[in-house]
Amino acid sequence: MTIHGLLPLAPLAAVAMVSVAHAQAVQPGDLRASPERLVQAAVEGVIGTIQSNPDTRAGDLAKITAVVQKQFLPYTDFQRTTRLALGSAWRTATPEQQQQLHEQFQMLLVRSYAVSLAQLREQSVKFRYQPVKSGSGATDVVVQTRVINNADEMQIDYRLQRTANGWKIYDINMMGAWLIEVYRKQFADIVARSGVDGLVKYLTTHNARQASDA
Repeated sequence: MTIHGLLPLAPLAAVAMVSVAHAQAVQPGDLRASPERLVQAAVEGVIGTIQSNPDTRAGDLAKITAVVQKQFLPYTDFQRTTRLALGSAWRTATPEQQQQLHEQFQMLLVRSYAVSLAQLREQSVKFRYQPVKSGSGATDVVVQTRVINNADEMQIDYRLQRTANGWKIYDINMMGAWLIEVYRKQFADIVARSGVDGLVKYLTTHNARQASDA
């Protein structure tokens, strides 16, 4: 799934399936939870729900998307993701344009993640979390994880920022490419050709097309 060069997020779904009971113990906004526990809760909570429901386990994409929206989004700050991915274009956009960009980009991220989870809903994957290597006063950290699927191993890194509502995921590194960095260049190319309104239209059209194909 692409937007004329916009990269899909399918590989993100490889973050799966360990102990759902442990994941449920940490809720979004828990100020006492460590970054790695927040990441674990975000990932495993979604996977556990998908596996426990016959419709989502069977691959109902609309319902899987609803699970991601309800259970994964509270652990994220995709408004910050959007702002950083837009760069200077965000600062020149009107408040209305900013709201549209945030809504449409978030929709893209959520649906891409849901498509990925649908593809891996029946697989059992082991997930290891590395302790954060930073001081107790850090406000921006990276949680390194390793995903073991049979004989294959993949590293996925999550960047989180400490907010008034606890740690929030706002960037993900897959195979050496940070999400924000990838989209920043692609968004800049679209804005250079068509302006901020052109990017809004591009994302809106793409999301509408994907919804109609579901």
